[in-house]
Amino acid sequence: MSPNDPIIDYIRELLAPLGAISARRMFGGYGVYHDGVMIGLVADGALFLKTDEETRQQFAAADCRPFVVEHKGRTIEMSYWSAPEDAMDSAAAMTPWARLAYAAALRKANSKPTPKARKR
Repeated sequence: MSPNDPIIDYIRELLAPLGAISARRMFGGYGVYHDGVMIGLVADGALFLKTDEETRQQFAAADCRPFVVEHKGRTIEMSYWSAPEDAMDSAAAMTPWARLAYAAALRKANSKPTPKARKR
């Protein structure tokens, strides 16, 4: 896929009500950004949106699934969940979900990092 790939163009259309959307290649897929924060990712032709503790239940209730990666024999669930199927039909249907993803991304960006334990 390239940034001009039809799926990326379509995702930009779906997310257009938020404003400018960009996509950057990463790990065989794309990161999807709005106002400099990553609000989603595209992997295997599917859009996954940023979630957090405040929004994850809404995605689960809409039959969405988490993005998972395999690492060193372990399955790791990421903080990105698939977009609801009906949200992929129109920008109007996607906008509430995209706003949830943007809010979750902003909360993450504005959270204070946890201090690391000092080695003794």
